[in-house]
Amino acid sequence: MFKRFRRVRINPILRDLLTQTKLTTDDFIYPLFIKDGESEFKKEIDSMPGVFQMSIDVAIKECDELKKLGLRSIILFGIPKVKDSIGSDALCSHGVIARAIKEIKQAHPDIFVVSDLCFCEYTDHGHCGILDMKTQSVDNDKTLEILNKQAIIHAQAGVDMIAPSGMMDGMISSLRVALDDGGFKNLPIMSYSTKFASAYYGPFRDVAESSPSFGDRRTYQMNSANRDEAIRESMADEEEGADILMVKPALAYLDIIRDISNNSNLPLAVYNVSGEYALLQAGKKAGIIDYDKVMLETLIGFKRAGADIIITYHAKEAAKILNG
Repeated sequence: MFKRFRRVRINPILRDLLTQTKLTTDDFIYPLFIKDGESEFKKEIDSMPGVFQMSIDVAIKECDELKKLGLRSIILFGIPKVKDSIGSDALCSHGVIARAIKEIKQAHPDIFVVSDLCFCEYTDHGHCGILDMKTQSVDNDKTLEILNKQAIIHAQAGVDMIAPSGMMDGMISSLRVALDDGGFKNLPIMSYSTKFASAYYGPFRDVAESSPSFGDRRTYQMNSANRDEAIRESMADEEEGADILMVKPALAYLDIIRDISNNSNLPLAVYNVSGEYALLQAGKKAGIIDYDKVMLETLIGFKRAGADIIITYHAKEAAKILNG
């Protein structure tokens, strides 16, 4: 006697009743790239169709559209007018992201604003902190000091959650102490806890204008071949006080998402990165995939692997489909 699995697949209503993994608009965080400069600025990125650099006033209007689609969470990245060796724009209350947080929260108090906490977009060398000139890599401990300053500035501007992405050792414990001491004990930290040195980030560097001027980020971002280390990185951030963990990129690391989900009870985010988005857009343009179906299948795959939150450039497109 064999098992007839098809019995529960024949009727479409029963299929829906038994669907184990479901997407909703509450699963998504939508990235916004805020460019300092003139007002009413909006520029589409060639390598990422449908993704724009925009001025703060345009971002405020964008939030109106997001809310109509049922999207309530955004993550902000900044592109300052002037970059220098330590990312000074990120260390002052009138910097592009500090102003963006404040103005967006004033216009949309019901939007949940997350800030990417890093320095690659703000430094003239494109690396994620203060350089150690002897090693031509990032000085971990000096970077922690300015990371703490950046976090306090974002907190004072009214951000709802910070998301440190630089993969500095000890960044979560350092930030937690700084935030607690600064009067922000209730501000959550979503750590880019397992972030790989990935070729999938290419288009992001176009939109964020953050390509390294020399070398790469392999001295601080993770080796994509190392599964056990990937788990240890996230478990260390949990021990240091992270509220939410993250795996970045997502598509090539579904096994890591599942591993971390199995090893931690913390909520888990994934970042559906620029290269993953661009590949699907290229397939759509070439006419070789059913874009909407492949997009939703990909997003469901992240959630099925264990993700609670999906940061994705597909959020608006997916919301339109999910809303019917």
